[in-house]
Amino acid sequence: MRHSLLLSAWPRDAAGRSFLGVVAACVVLVPVLNLLVPASSPLHVSTYVLTLVGKYLCYAMLAVAVDLVWGFCGILSLGHAAFFALGGYAMGMYLMRQIGPRGVYGNPILPDFMVFLNWKELPWFWYGFDSFPFAALMIVAVPAALAFVFGYLAFRSRVTGVYLSIITQALSYALLLAFFRNDMGFGGNNGFTDFKELLGFDLQSDRTRVVLLVITAVALGLSYLACRFIESSRAGRVIRAIRDAESRTRFLGYRVESYKLWVFVFSAAVSGVAGALYVPQVGIINPSEFAPINSIEVVIWVAVGGRGTLHGAALGAILINYAKTYFTGAFPEVWLYALGAIFVLVTVFLPRGVMGLIPQRREAAEPA
Repeated sequence: MRHSLLLSAWPRDAAGRSFLGVVAACVVLVPVLNLLVPASSPLHVSTYVLTLVGKYLCYAMLAVAVDLVWGFCGILSLGHAAFFALGGYAMGMYLMRQIGPRGVYGNPILPDFMVFLNWKELPWFWYGFDSFPFAALMIVAVPAALAFVFGYLAFRSRVTGVYLSIITQALSYALLLAFFRNDMGFGGNNGFTDFKELLGFDLQSDRTRVVLLVITAVALGLSYLACRFIESSRAGRVIRAIRDAESRTRFLGYRVESYKLWVFVFSAAVSGVAGALYVPQVGIINPSEFAPINSIEVVIWVAVGGRGTLHGAALGAILINYAKTYFTGAFPEVWLYALGAIFVLVTVFLPRGVMGLIPQRREAAEPA
């Protein structure tokens, strides 16, 4: 049975297999080039590049989650950055509890920002985050629970289209404003930073960063295969029918709201895991991760890569964020213009995204 599940999830197209091959190459090559190749060699992967690659893989995982709900179910979510950030905050709470007396103020229980704000005791919602299993559960459960409540109310009310997009964006903005408040107990504007270790391993060590990158790459591959399994299953055919003709699918007797709800919840859980892997590699989490512009950028990643392909969404996330890294360093004032231009050009000339070029090239190569 496990063999049949793997076969149904395994991509049959060359692009999907190539994507998994690239992910596998990251698992093998990047650690070797960082740990075994000397820094004097042009092939050496520096700590900076290692962190960038890990961050891009987290973004690719988020893009795959968004593509599942948008590309296959037709739910244009402009709030998935909220689920990403909630997973990141759950991981950040665990990492802050691990600092203990090594913080600036040396308090073994309270994080530094609570001591600075004259908090006398740890808030109840911080209990349990000194345990990694509990934190890991919250990384998945909190985004999934929020998605369930939000999705249940929205889908039951049959909110669709642009109206659903607007309220998902409003949800993200509401969380942004809430987490900016110092009295919320999440660090206010500064958020969480100055992490020391994860499961006893020094987060500043290259070996720890390599392990985190490998875990992220594996999580991306597993998330991709899980989404492929959903897409290729009977339920996947139903959610595609919902995307193409929701009223007709409901008329045929399918419980449309239930299908949309569980896909939305699963996508939120994957986004939370991506956010949790992002935080220890980047070293900070703050309310800016909830910003609506972040969710809009994720949609652009998916559109540029190729909506409804999964691997195209991941490719779009990596390409756009690489461009962002370059432009914000070389020409910071033109990045937003460049992003807008990329989105417009792709929408007009490549409606199927970058991945749409592959079948076009194959058709052009075939004899008439």
